Amino acid sequence: MPVEPLAQNEIEDRLAELPGWSLDGDRLTRSYRLGSHVAATAMVVHVAQVQEELDHHSDLTLGYNTVSLSVHTHSAGGAVTVKDFELARKVEDLAPGHGAH
Repeated sequence: MPVEPLAQNEIEDRLAELPGWSLDGDRLTRSYRLGSHVAATAMVVHVAQVQEELDHHSDLTLGYNTVSLSVHTHSAGGAVTVKDFELARKVEDLAPGHGAH
């Protein structure tokens, strides 16, 4: 079943429930700082596993002690959908376990 793009006001309402996440053009984005490069790498692997489970993938960037995500839904023409928020929520939930902030 196709996923419909969210209206701007719905995106803003949902972002209010995800501190640290923002809308950058047509993508949800978030960067996390971690205590070490190894911790950041472990978080990337964990996020990749979640993305596989959801069959929804973000641009996922590993930096020095940082992890950044940028996500939108290709099947919705590159718009933001509920799938993006589902992924963002799952990442938000796992981040503290890696010491991410």
